[in-house]
Amino acid sequence: MRFVGLLLFGCLVIGAAVAQDQAVFAAKATSKFVNFPGLPTCMFGSVQSGDPSKGGSVILGKANTACTVPWHWHTPTEQLMIVAGTAKIEMKDGSPVTLHAGDYAKMPTKHVHQFTCQAACMLFISSDAAFDIHYVDGSGAEIPPDQALKAKPAAKSAPAKAAKTEEKK
Repeated sequence: MRFVGLLLFGCLVIGAAVAQDQAVFAAKATSKFVNFPGLPTCMFGSVQSGDPSKGGSVILGKANTACTVPWHWHTPTEQLMIVAGTAKIEMKDGSPVTLHAGDYAKMPTKHVHQFTCQAACMLFISSDAAFDIHYVDGSGAEIPPDQALKAKPAAKSAPAKAAKTEEKK
């Protein structure tokens, strides 16, 4: 299940993407934040560079305190850089990590993880390919976003098995 189309909606809302071979300056003050469909309503983003529906991109994100993106994985490698606030990343088969302003995290392709903003967060989300999100349940099976987002995930339990790769792209 890919959410590239949903992210394309976000790109259309905030304007045309900047060409990859040009210098980029994006002022936070003029960034237009939207809630991307398929993500929790407590998380907002503004595309700063690239087009997340077609390739690599950088998104400036912000989330309310206690906002959680339930257990999920992405096809591309995801990199997070915290600008303000505090966040926790829980990774399948790993210890939770608390991130503060200036901290960085990298999740490789198809790496199951969960993100929780512990104190109002602002962060950069960098993706090396078209961005998608695949939610999983406690057994590691892929589930639709509405199911993942309506259920409050257990904070301490990771999915039991690794994400399955999609047969269809």
